[in-house]
Parts: sequence; structure tokens; C-alpha cells
Amino acid sequence: MKRYAVRYSCLALAALASLVILNQSAFAGPPLICHSIEIGNARSLPWGGGADWRSVKHDYDIHRLVGDTVALLGPETPAIVRMETMRRATVYSIWSARDYKVGYPNKDFSVATELLARLRTRAENSRIKGRARALALFDYGYLVESYRQSLPEDSELIRGLDGYAWVTKAIELSGGDPEMEFGAALIAMDPRRGDQTAHLQKAAAGAAEGSLLARNLILRFGNFGRSIAELRSNVGAGKN
Repeated sequence: MKRYAVRYSCLALAALASLVILNQSAFAGPPLICHSIEIGNARSLPWGGGADWRSVKHDYDIHRLVGDTVALLGPETPAIVRMETMRRATVYSIWSARDYKVGYPNKDFSVATELLARLRTRAENSRIKGRARALALFDYGYLVESYRQSLPEDSELIRGLDGYAWVTKAIELSGGDPEMEFGAALIAMDPRRGDQTAHLQKAAAGAAEGSLLARNLILRFGNFGRSIAELRSNVGAGKN
């Protein structure tokens, strides 16, 4: 399947997605970008509060984005909240420059480039150990894949980068964090990126009833079940 392209709107992708993607979320559009992650009352980048996935806060100073994002990605922040923070950062720093409907005054990718470099430097810092290291790897990999879904295939910013590989390494180091598995399942909606079924099974198996992870799994993969128990059963969670 051809990679999602920014020149198509999220709504225009719906018809194509329904034809070529089987047994995945009914949502259309780049899965890391066009659909927000539910994070409850957790802190993330400032947002406009609207229902639209592009509901940026129009008076937010983009020059604060790198520092604000890194500060929000502390070791205590769950992976699922990190995912929404990086989604918002990508909308501010890349998507806004390519989609006038965002209505945000960003004209280039300089802030996006700086953020990517900061997260890569942290991911490559061998002095970071344990879970903090797994989270650093996850952040960098997830941001790369978010950028990938927001840019043309030949973009120099992500050329030669494989964020999915960093995410799977993070999962390994974390001992199988189910929220990271959920992130990997979203990335693997593009079948070239990985085995979505395996990630979805592991995410569902580790999702506590009523948790943010369970709620997001049902929101994004509700075609498999309207409760976490039903979703687990239908994806074969725990059978592998």
C-alpha cells in the first residue's frame, strides 16, 4: 500500500483506506496524526480544546515547542501520553506548514528538525539507563514515524531513518510495555512497518479494564470489540 501523502486530506483517504486496509481501525488518514490519543487530564502541549485533530492553540509560541516537548517527556510520563504529545508537536511543527486548515503561522521545518535532533541525542545517550532509556528510544522512534506520516516519501528530514526499529527496541528494553505495543500497532497500520496483529495482541493483553490504554484500544480498534475483553478475544491476545 502506498504511504499516506499529505496532499490528500484525512477525509479523502477514507475511501482508499476502506479498500486496502482489512481488519483495522475504521478511522482513515495517517494514524499517528489525524486521530488524537485520549489522555484524560494528563499534561501535554497546549491545545485548542476542539474536537478536530488539528485544534492547535493559535497563540502558542512555536519557539517554545522543543523545550516544552522535552520537558513533558520525563521518565514519569506514560508512553500513551508521550504519543499524544509527539502527535501535537508534529501538527505544530510540520503539518501546520503543509496544511493551511491548521491555521497556524509556521512556514518551515526548522523547529521540527531541532526537536528530532534533541530526541535522537537523548536516545543515543548511553548514560541513560533502565526504563528511562527505553522511553528515550520510544520517543525518538515514534517521532520519526509521526514525521514520516506528515511528509513526502523523499523528504530529507526522515531519509534513511527507521523509527519502527527504535520503537521495537524500546519495547524489548521495557520488558514489553503494552502502551508501547499500542504505539507500534498504530505504526504498523502500514504493513511495511511491522506486524500489526502481534503488537495489537500484546497491547490488548496488557490493557487493564478502564485504563487509558483500554479506552484508546477500543477507540482505535473498536471493530474488534466494544469492550477490552471482547477485543482481547477477537485479536487472540494471550494465545501466542
